[in-house]
Amino acid sequence: MINVIFYDLPRVHADLLPMTFTRPVADFRIGITTIREKWAMMLPQDCRYGYRTVGFLVKKYKAEEIVDNLFIAGNVVPNPALVEEVLRLEIGEALFKGNDFIAYRGVSPDMHADNYMKKEYNGECLVLHYLFDIFLNNGAVIKQDFEMITKGRTSCALSASNTVIGDPALVFVEEGSYVERAFLNTKGGPRYIGKDAQVMEGSCVRGPMALCEHSNINMGSKIYSDTTIGPWSKVGGELNNVVVFGYSNKAHDGFLGIAVIGEWCNIGAGTNAS
Repeated sequence: MINVIFYDLPRVHADLLPMTFTRPVADFRIGITTIREKWAMMLPQDCRYGYRTVGFLVKKYKAEEIVDNLFIAGNVVPNPALVEEVLRLEIGEALFKGNDFIAYRGVSPDMHADNYMKKEYNGECLVLHYLFDIFLNNGAVIKQDFEMITKGRTSCALSASNTVIGDPALVFVEEGSYVERAFLNTKGGPRYIGKDAQVMEGSCVRGPMALCEHSNINMGSKIYSDTTIGPWSKVGGELNNVVVFGYSNKAHDGFLGIAVIGEWCNIGAGTNAS
């Protein structure tokens, strides 16, 4: 069993405020899932997970540290090639991408260079430095997540009342979802509809776009590309390149664009913001 600890460097925590006031960076949503969930899908199934974060978050987000831990920077979005490289680390080795810390295997991620053997990762790697990195990269990460989540699986049937513009194979509908008389454009990328989610009548949606479990797109909505609606959320009106972490509402008319919304937020009717 691998003891995985998602590690928030103090500098990273500060640069990603205010979202890091309420959660470690690994619990940020980008694409379809959170960063932590992405790692869990790619690492061995028997891993144990915890957090080493800063400030008052330590009371809620804890980890059991042992002699052999795998510390992973919470702001690093994984891909299969990166995960392979991380799993090759020996005790005392740390993986970097340029100046960005990615992972360390050992007792504690002491960042003094004398205390570890540095290895350089030469592949592609998305590292979140600022909040705008989330919406700037959200479309690409939706595509990556879509491929991983749907690989080898079959979508639930999409009602004939809907209009799909582009490849219907790029619309994936999970069990229990309701999608009727919607316009789904997949020419820009895939469209993921989570378990028990709803896309109500008259909605126009352009991919790449993700609607997570138990969330709703209200009637007549216009949802543009690179948008993610996290779980248990409601959206309506017009959205463009928005990432909603979850449990939040923008259920009425109005425009919201180029934004990252956390949890437990309610955006009132007629709000326009970008």
